[in-house]
Amino acid sequence: MTDFIQLVLYPHNLFLYALLLAAVRYRKKGLWLLWLVFYLLGNSFVTNQVRHWQLQQLGNQGAMQSDVTLVLLGCGGSEQTLPACARNRLDHLLQETAGQSFPVVITTRHCGPYVHYLQQHGFHGAIDCFDGGDNTYQEFYQLAARFQHQQPLRFISSDHHGWRVQRLINVHQLNGQFSAASTSTYRPLPCRWQCWLTVNLSNYDFYAKLSGEWFSYASYRLTRRWHNWQPDTKKALTE
Repeated sequence: MTDFIQLVLYPHNLFLYALLLAAVRYRKKGLWLLWLVFYLLGNSFVTNQVRHWQLQQLGNQGAMQSDVTLVLLGCGGSEQTLPACARNRLDHLLQETAGQSFPVVITTRHCGPYVHYLQQHGFHGAIDCFDGGDNTYQEFYQLAARFQHQQPLRFISSDHHGWRVQRLINVHQLNGQFSAASTSTYRPLPCRWQCWLTVNLSNYDFYAKLSGEWFSYASYRLTRRWHNWQPDTKKALTE
């Protein structure tokens, strides 16, 4: 009982109940619609179903081919630091290779920490690291210029980037698969009886990341005919 009382007193749940009371009191369709959207987006059971559906869309990764090249999309950092998202992708790469030697391409501005982390954990494959640009779209233009369409590639990035990465693989007609490094974004939340009566802020974060991926890709497709998404290779060479 005390757990439920604690949940009820969270500000987002107080807002949920206040909105419900207002909808019942004033009987406005707009208030009911606002309450329903707020409830469904924050409900853990509903959002867990969306998480499961999204993971299914990533498809079966399949076994790695012997001549595959691994492509690890960069996740920022500096010359001294390696962010948690990059470490998570590198750990996934090490798990994928399982001690075998595969060539690896890394697209990041600061290569040192990435290469050092792989070597520190016993990776012996060839590593090619270069600055892929300011965003994923610039990275893919450079990767498409480097690789033939027939060469098998295996892209590694965080799971919540999978939808956009898979579409960029198709846009550039690369022979690539996507391998998802698991993050907390798609980790289902515990859903017991109280999940039907409350909302969870983690679910709103999930939808924010999901919509961010959709709208980012949509803006790329809508503007790529008149906006130059390709990296300035001359500037990169001078730097």
